[in-house]
Amino acid sequence: MRFTSSCWLVPGAALLIALAALSFAPLPWALHQQSYATLLLARDGSLLGASIAADQQWRFAPVESLPEKYKKSLLLFEDKYFYRHPGINPLAIARALQGNFRAGKVTSGGSTISMQLARLLRQAEYHQQNKKLPSRSVTSKLLEAGSAFQLEWRFSKEELLIHYASHAPFGGNIVGLRAAAWRYFGRAPEHLSWAESALLAVLPNSPALIHPGRQRDLLKQKRDRLLVRMHQQQYFSDLDLQLALIEPLPDRPQSLPQLAPHLLATLKKQHNTQPVFHSSIDPFIQRTAMQIAERHSLRLANEGVNNIALMLIDHETMETLAYVGNQAWKKQQRYAPDLDLIRRPRSTGSILKPLLYGLMLQEGELAPTSLIPDIPTQFGGYSPKNYDRSFRGAVLAQFALAHSLNIPSVRMLRDYGIGKFQEKLQAMGMTSLFRPADDYGLTLILGGAEGTLWDLTGIYARLAASARDGNIHQPAPSLLLANKTVLENKTGSENKTAGQQNTLTIKPVIQQGAAWLTLQALIDVARPGNDNYWRDFSGSQTIAWKTGTSYGLRDAWAIGSNGRYTLGVWVGNAGGEPASFISGQSSAAPILFDVFDALPSVNWFVKPAHTLKTISVCKDDGYLTGGQCESVDMEIPNTSHFDKVTKHHRRIHLDSNEQFRVHSRCETVSNMQARDWFVLPPTQEFYWRQHHSEYKAMPPWRSDCVKDLLQVDEDQPIELVYPNEESRIYIPMDLDGKRSRVILKAVHRNPVAQLYWHLDDEFLGETKIFHEREAALEPGLHTLLIVDKQGYRLERRFRVIGKE
Repeated sequence: MRFTSSCWLVPGAALLIALAALSFAPLPWALHQQSYATLLLARDGSLLGASIAADQQWRFAPVESLPEKYKKSLLLFEDKYFYRHPGINPLAIARALQGNFRAGKVTSGGSTISMQLARLLRQAEYHQQNKKLPSRSVTSKLLEAGSAFQLEWRFSKEELLIHYASHAPFGGNIVGLRAAAWRYFGRAPEHLSWAESALLAVLPNSPALIHPGRQRDLLKQKRDRLLVRMHQQQYFSDLDLQLALIEPLPDRPQSLPQLAPHLLATLKKQHNTQPVFHSSIDPFIQRTAMQIAERHSLRLANEGVNNIALMLIDHETMETLAYVGNQAWKKQQRYAPDLDLIRRPRSTGSILKPLLYGLMLQEGELAPTSLIPDIPTQFGGYSPKNYDRSFRGAVLAQFALAHSLNIPSVRMLRDYGIGKFQEKLQAMGMTSLFRPADDYGLTLILGGAEGTLWDLTGIYARLAASARDGNIHQPAPSLLLANKTVLENKTGSENKTAGQQNTLTIKPVIQQGAAWLTLQALIDVARPGNDNYWRDFSGSQTIAWKTGTSYGLRDAWAIGSNGRYTLGVWVGNAGGEPASFISGQSSAAPILFDVFDALPSVNWFVKPAHTLKTISVCKDDGYLTGGQCESVDMEIPNTSHFDKVTKHHRRIHLDSNEQFRVHSRCETVSNMQARDWFVLPPTQEFYWRQHHSEYKAMPPWRSDCVKDLLQVDEDQPIELVYPNEESRIYIPMDLDGKRSRVILKAVHRNPVAQLYWHLDDEFLGETKIFHEREAALEPGLHTLLIVDKQGYRLERRFRVIGKE
């Protein structure tokens, strides 16, 4: 019989139609559309936490590859000819039919792994539609076979195995190999033993047997038979078999770790379609940080402080190693234990002071030992106070930072500019400054703004990185490992979005020289109270650290860096309630140092000498000498254009015995002795002498030289402490309906000087030694005049706020 070409048309067309159907027919919905639980993995791949899928199933995202132990167990138990058939195995079907016929009932279906996968996907689709899966029949078998052919056509054998392992039921609401490994054995699939792998290979065949009271002995028999078969295939040794056979079955599903619940919730909120996050968290450090926070929680709860948050950054890589979002006292709901406080803006207290110091160093506004006034100060209606309510007259800039003095910091911000400082903070990565600069005012440096622990710890980490590495672009703090696939079942744009935070870089605002000098000033931070108490915190490693306490005693901060790590700690109450004893030094700092003590000791940064230059400054005040003082060498950033010459040294003339000051109207030039003298303004001098017994006031004028002083002396010996030039005074009403009285205060260089007070052309009286006068002031503009016996005059106009 001869065949013509037309004889092949019908079967050829049928084959083409079949191939087209396999190629273009839609794949089962459940392959890619099922909801997954969200996993948070540590940097070593261990599980930090997970949240259940939307359909309340513990269904984890598919693994990238199957572990060899599980794969061998599965193939030997379910489908040892898996790699040889196209989706159905005729021999297996024949054996199943024969066995069923002999048994008089269905005992085996002869299904391949591909057919079982098809059935699982079909079950998932019926469940999604709230329909009951039809009972198994010849028709259902044919549908499974057709679907198996399609799956085999569209996927590789390895992909099919992964799909099966990811959709197989493992008892209760546990779906997939990865979920089963963690729920039953507490570890990833690749770390399972032979016995554990064998159990998970046989369990989908009878998933209900895993539960206590459900003939678990039958499940163990099935596992053991498979282990014996694997031993016969020489997969492992005799000893391995003996050990595997005595391994018990798991009692019940284990609770999943909850080592970073707030981080998991935050990442899930940011990227709600991602089932797997490969974080940079170090599991050992995370556990240690949680234990330390929990230990301090009891101490703080006794002081009315119920929430702790902390995070640790490796400032070499800018990876976040620990993230304790909220350690709430006993996890009580009234303390909002689920709130991620690392991301919540809170009042910054004094934590921004080092950043202002570093900027002013870099831009030549000051040197580390430049004197900053520390005297009673008013700017408009704002009167900053130091923590100890005292005044020192003037302090070195680095001393003011180390002791967190408020008045010098406010004066520094006034000189630097509020708007300029706000812009720099935003450039550093502070995202919570959304109001105009004038709204914050000078309180910006003392907690008038809010910041997050995430932003502030990142800023300090970049400061440390800049001090170590120089003026290179620093990456933003990262929670996800840059070299890991964020989303394991690739989804294109979502994966790209999640990874962008690993590539974001920020140009260092405070460059290396200024950054290093700023950290040096923070190494010897001193705090109020017992100095010996704070020396106990020093430990064996160098740490540059700063604390902050917000106005109203609501927030306490401590942020510090050693040679490798930057740690940020916040304590307070999630609801914003104040606590009488909260402070950065007593509440947050002990946590910071306990965590640092638990970390490996590291060396401090090498001094970046190439980024520094040496200048000659006055020993007394830290300004350029101008040839008028004893000089010392001082290092400043090489980018600094510091050009401020001392204004605290004056050339004076003394008599031949160097006891009295003289001038040319009362002494011949040949009998004068010229001297350079360290002289502070009267108010600064008044408070400075209380702390510096070595300070030498200028000698008094010789009696015969006093009458011509106003013609030869340009110095103003009188200074008004209150009100000052920028004061706007508000006077409250007393209970009797009358206005309170105001205390006006002045100082004079001469401790025994006598002053005469006039207010609005009315004589108030005179004062000696302590120059204070009480006055009743009505709202409006007033003029105060003060005169001494030598005729020196000080006049000041000021306004009292209120209804005139």
